[in-house]
Amino acid sequence: MTRTEHAPVLIVGAGLAGASAAMFLALHGVRALAVSRHPGPADQPKARGQSWHTMEALRIAGVAEAVRAAGFDAGRSMSIVIARTLTGPVLHEIIGEDWPDWSHITPERMGMASQERTEPILIERARGLGAEVRFSTRLDSFEQDDGGVVAHLHDLATGEGYRVRAGHLVAADGWRGGIRDALGIGAPGRGTISASLALIVEADLEEAIQGREFSLHYLQNPDMAGGGGVFTTTDAPGRYACAFGHDPESGKRAEDYTDAECAEQVRLAAGIPDLDVKVLAKDTTGTAHAVAERFGLGRVHLIGDCAHTMPPHGGQGGNTAVMDGFYLAWKLAAVVQGWAGPGLLDSHDAERRPYGRMIADQQYANLVRRQSPHLADGTEAEPVPPERLLLGYRVPDGAVVREEGDDGALTEDPAAPTGRPGSHAPHVWLERDGTSLPVLDLFGRGFVLLSEDPAWVPAAERASRLLGVPLRAEVVGTPGSGTALTDPRGHWRSLYGISAEGATLVRPDRFIAWRTSAPADEEGLVAALRTILCRADA
Repeated sequence: MTRTEHAPVLIVGAGLAGASAAMFLALHGVRALAVSRHPGPADQPKARGQSWHTMEALRIAGVAEAVRAAGFDAGRSMSIVIARTLTGPVLHEIIGEDWPDWSHITPERMGMASQERTEPILIERARGLGAEVRFSTRLDSFEQDDGGVVAHLHDLATGEGYRVRAGHLVAADGWRGGIRDALGIGAPGRGTISASLALIVEADLEEAIQGREFSLHYLQNPDMAGGGGVFTTTDAPGRYACAFGHDPESGKRAEDYTDAECAEQVRLAAGIPDLDVKVLAKDTTGTAHAVAERFGLGRVHLIGDCAHTMPPHGGQGGNTAVMDGFYLAWKLAAVVQGWAGPGLLDSHDAERRPYGRMIADQQYANLVRRQSPHLADGTEAEPVPPERLLLGYRVPDGAVVREEGDDGALTEDPAAPTGRPGSHAPHVWLERDGTSLPVLDLFGRGFVLLSEDPAWVPAAERASRLLGVPLRAEVVGTPGSGTALTDPRGHWRSLYGISAEGATLVRPDRFIAWRTSAPADEEGLVAALRTILCRADA
């Protein structure tokens, strides 16, 4: 008889999205089971770089410094350019020697770890918090009903088949996984854009990359197969990743390409005809643009490439995958633990699908500008300033109490924050007992109510007990006011847009859920929480 296991949440896929979901669910007290058909974490560089908003989330999980240490120092020499060849003319410089300084809008700095180094860190942290992660485990099929999901799994090491009964299933099985298709969810977009052969090679190119720790070249080179490709450094000195055009209709598989053919393409990419090249690995891959029509159906929720597939140009595919897990986790935990109604999970689609589409559209436009100008047809998205895209994104139609007159804008300038519900909580430096800390360090484990008025503390405590919601109030006083937490610069209230008597409610994921300028109001706070959490209780 086939054995049956039970889990509150089953995650299919343990890449950046799945590992993130497992880690953040465990952080919120839900010990999920994550499975992957692969034998282990990624063994290729793949996605590289953790943007500022991702590093904020990783800081909450306690792994930001480990991830930062796993990559090279973003403050040191680097280059991202559009060029004819690695040694040939530079057509356009995307990023030169320095990243922008965003210290006025975030306490975090950019990370530059590769996917092959990041995934193990997330998985180790998830396991340390109580999650279970199994590799060499394939999902064969699943079905769901009103009470949960039954997944039929196959242990590829032992050949054993078994079932897992879970309250929810998180689909993190990638753009070629089958869960989205099994649900009948379409993924419109520009579709498959190109196919490539991706190589890992060894070569002596230290002089060509001018000693930079990181170098990424988007190549517009008519001599290369497909008219161009990508060339980048990896974590290992002397090891590089190179991709060039591949025609899938030719029937040619990765192993059908000879090392000599591959080496010649690398020489064309480098612009060094006599370069000695050793081919270490080759694989076919592709570039596509598609966003799922919905990010969930019933008790199945889509994250990562399963939900949105995008060109890599801009480096936000991996970041968006990690953040999908971050934003979904607290909502799943709230529903599983019973302090939110199941309707809260509908906000996953309302909040993450518009963002997924925006990121995918931005990266497609980057592809056209950087590598494939022949695809330009005037329908590409206009550029969104990166600080707005990463730290100014809003969720006005999600799990918030939207204010009257809100224009529903999906971004705002994080350097001029409004503090309105649906917006990222503005960055401000505070002090606790004389020690400086960013307001970010107050968030992440539950709801936080910020106010200058101590009367909100008992109101929050009573609301928390009544609803069973993890909520605490933090009184932010002025220097000399006698409070443990103070605002030495005296401008946090103006950033959050409240009065001295008012309060602002921040979700576990740093988004503002509700605010008021009225005096302490327990009933108003309870009503807001019921709305945000889709609570039907009176």
